[in-house]
Amino acid sequence: MRRSLLDILCCPVCKGDLALRTTDEEGEEILEGGLFCGTCSVEYPITDGIPDLIPREPKGE
Repeated sequence: MRRSLLDILCCPVCKGDLALRTTDEEGEEILEGGLFCGTCSVEYPITDGIPDLIPREPKGE
């Protein structure tokens, strides 16, 4: 996933902003990490450069 995509992505549930958490990057490409919605308290994983934005339950529920 390119870092520039963060500007157009939003939480699929509440449409809130997503915060990027990375564990592996190559230049502008995010290879591993997650996109966190502070409103919903849900993290959407990024695996092999692909964000998984399938709606899921908040952590702790």
